[in-house]
Amino acid sequence: MSGKVFNERVKLKRAYESPVADDGTRLLVDRLWPRGVKKTEAAIDYWMKELAPSTELRKWFGHDPARWEEFRRRYAAEIHAHRDEVDRLRDLIRQGAVTLVYSAHDEAHNDAVVLREILLGHR
Repeated sequence: MSGKVFNERVKLKRAYESPVADDGTRLLVDRLWPRGVKKTEAAIDYWMKELAPSTELRKWFGHDPARWEEFRRRYAAEIHAHRDEVDRLRDLIRQGAVTLVYSAHDEAHNDAVVLREILLGHR
């Protein structure tokens, strides 16, 4: 599969946005369930807690953009420790569109962004 097709198949979406048909397989990639989101309305196919940042890393980062680069480095190391889950996720992407669902307000500095970079081989 070409890198461009793979790239187009991996989407990012906040948990507070409504699901749509072209989301494909929806994967929650946070360790905690998003506040105020009903499970019945979230349309989450898989909750991949194992690939979420550890509680310690999440608390340390606190969504502080000044800590972004260090967060990316530490989180990438955590992700690489879960090779089986990453392989499972790549298999899902080969089958069709996948949307990484996250709850952070900051759309540029969150765990889903880092996970997508790794899946696409940008890190």
